[in-house]
Amino acid sequence: MQRTASAVWKGGLKDGKGTVSTASGVLSNTQYSFGTRFEQGTGTNPEELIAAAHAACFAMALSGQLGEAGLVAETIEVSARVTLEKVAAGWTVTKSHLELSAKIPGADAAAFEKAAQSAKAGCPISRLLNAEITLNAKLV
Repeated sequence: MQRTASAVWKGGLKDGKGTVSTASGVLSNTQYSFGTRFEQGTGTNPEELIAAAHAACFAMALSGQLGEAGLVAETIEVSARVTLEKVAAGWTVTKSHLELSAKIPGADAAAFEKAAQSAKAGCPISRLLNAEITLNAKLV
């Protein structure tokens, strides 16, 4: 299974502008630039897209883990905060922190924690990232 996205960049690093699109059309010529990545600007940036992918992937992985435990979530809410830092090798995504709040009828804290940790380790985006991944999980 493969997924496709494309990007076009025009101009220099700081004064240039780019667009990113996905084959599904969900993103279609969505603007990004140096300003949206390192300053304030309208548009997206690669790290925001990685955070969105990580949050979505983790939520689905958690649903799968809960299913294996015989549980079904009423709601799973996840946010991901990606940290971009300048290290010796250059700008690097060094961390992705997941914030989870889930309402799962019949779940106890131990089953919830086990499912959450398994999802954190097993989600394909977690495995893709060469970064520290942390999780704060709350069963409501």
